[in-house]
Amino acid sequence: MRLKIGFEKVPIFIGIGAGKLPLRDKTCPFLISDSYFYNMSDLRVSLLQADLVWHDAAANRANFQEKIRQLPPTDLIVLPEMFTTGFSMEAATLAERMDGETVAWMRQMAQERNAVVMGSLIMEEDGHYYNRLLWMRPDGTHAHYDKRHLFRMAGECEAYTPGTQRLVVELNGWRICPMVCYDLRFPVWARNTPVAYDVLIYIASWPDRRRLAWQTLLKARAIENLAYCVGVNRVGTDAKGHAYAGDSAAYNLLGEELTHNEHDEAVTTITLSRQHLEETREKLPWHLDADTFTLHVEQQ
Repeated sequence: MRLKIGFEKVPIFIGIGAGKLPLRDKTCPFLISDSYFYNMSDLRVSLLQADLVWHDAAANRANFQEKIRQLPPTDLIVLPEMFTTGFSMEAATLAERMDGETVAWMRQMAQERNAVVMGSLIMEEDGHYYNRLLWMRPDGTHAHYDKRHLFRMAGECEAYTPGTQRLVVELNGWRICPMVCYDLRFPVWARNTPVAYDVLIYIASWPDRRRLAWQTLLKARAIENLAYCVGVNRVGTDAKGHAYAGDSAAYNLLGEELTHNEHDEAVTTITLSRQHLEETREKLPWHLDADTFTLHVEQQ
């Protein structure tokens, strides 16, 4: 069976900003979680690159809590993939629920910092296990994205249920599309046609031995989608002996590097420029010539 996902009618805008009018309606292959606002300010994003304690959610929460409380003012706090456990296939042992400790902790951190906190963890729901990315807002509400592309070489596709729908969320007038690790290798899943988002974010447990692919594909996603692209990866070595180089980074719409952290733990807060977003899309509107298509996923 094939399942049509996340299609809604939304307006395409020429340029982004107050006073811009929709050109025409197109079909948008994204789940739109919040309303659109085009009167945007700059966006402050904090990238938390850290080592993880294997299978110890309390220790990892405590580590990130210390880092979060030391951040400068920010709008969005980005944690790595499976930030409470490391990249583990022991879902039945490690899974939490939406009323569990980590969700409550994320809500507390978001409220304390008056910022969105995002990261993924192992989640159980209705007898299924998910690598679930949570988008926790300061008011306690949240959205989530279940990782679509599961890394079969590690057995993730056997331990977890894949998601079926992409997500776009709004923050201070910015439209943000969050994804997880292996999703980075599948450009159609992130295709920004029409312009459905302004920032594409990948959180990951990406191994050191394939760091060239991570670096190359993050930059490519920014350029081809005419959007900022941010990647947050972990560092250290896990209990399985897999080493992680970090390489958390951000790129602007032209693929120019805004920040890059290698190997060591690092906390970086960057500012994404509204002016760069608007001017680049106005001067180089190649999104208006992009192919349109209908995306389907197979229900598993």
